[in-house]
Amino acid sequence: MIPYKILPQQRAAAKKLGVTIRPSTVKGKKIAVYKDRVKVADIGARGYGDYWNYFKNNTPYFAAKKRDAYRARHDGEQNDIGSPGYYAWYILW
Repeated sequence: MIPYKILPQQRAAAKKLGVTIRPSTVKGKKIAVYKDRVKVADIGARGYGDYWNYFKNNTPYFAAKKRDAYRARHDGEQNDIGSPGYYAWYILW
């Protein structure tokens, strides 16, 4: 399986959260999140889009609509600091 290509915007978002990211080795996941060299989460399902890939491959308007839909479905997850949903919300979306 080809590893997920992490984009600069995703690395910058991770840095703001105080974590580092690498392509995940877990089947079906995009990104592994590490805090102080300890893995804390695997985020993003392979086969599904995320904001930055939609932005890169489509129009900003389309990417924004996809982000709005994701955030409507997952509202509240951004409040559970340290959870996979928290990291997905801020790094992928």
